[in-house]
Amino acid sequence: MNIADLRKSYEKAELSEDASHTDPLRQFDQWLHEAIRAELPEPNAMTLATVGSDLRPSTRVVLIKGYDERGIVWYTNYESRKGRELAGNPYAALQFHWVELERVVRIEGVVEKVSAEESDAYYASRPLDHRIGAWASPQSQVIDSRAVLVANAAKYAAQFLMNPPRPPHWGGFRLKPDTWEFWQGRKSRLHDRLRYRLDGLRWIRERLAP
Repeated sequence: MNIADLRKSYEKAELSEDASHTDPLRQFDQWLHEAIRAELPEPNAMTLATVGSDLRPSTRVVLIKGYDERGIVWYTNYESRKGRELAGNPYAALQFHWVELERVVRIEGVVEKVSAEESDAYYASRPLDHRIGAWASPQSQVIDSRAVLVANAAKYAAQFLMNPPRPPHWGGFRLKPDTWEFWQGRKSRLHDRLRYRLDGLRWIRERLAP
């Protein structure tokens, strides 16, 4: 099969100005809950794009853990590649791709760390093995083998037992959006794209050509 011949006709839904919210956060909330109700695989998965000091972009998939008018939250190792890149350049982009609903949401903005209290509360809610894993993995660093992770996990499990504290290098990030884009696949590649951009304190909604 020639990969260039793979095509799909998008015909499930439409996205009009009349049927969308004027507030992008409400539109996102609606689409996310529709993805959850549709029982899509990992509807909370989002691609995070950052740019390093060498101007090379990088992406990875993370999981959204909260959202409100302040922004979109996820948790990670601050010493990972993404953590280091965000420390040097706080601008980033997120993307949700709900394939079965033929929808994409893109979000751009500036990133900041969440408060220590928020990170503590979320860390405490995680399963025990996840909390130990945050100590065991020197994320993004070169290791000799998987045995390193297993040994680290055993060491920290013995050290902390049932009550590991939150590692000082682990916590939350929050992206504060200044741009949202909602993409709904349409027939004949005439897709619907609505962009919301922040103008002062208000959101401007505009249609983009596909």
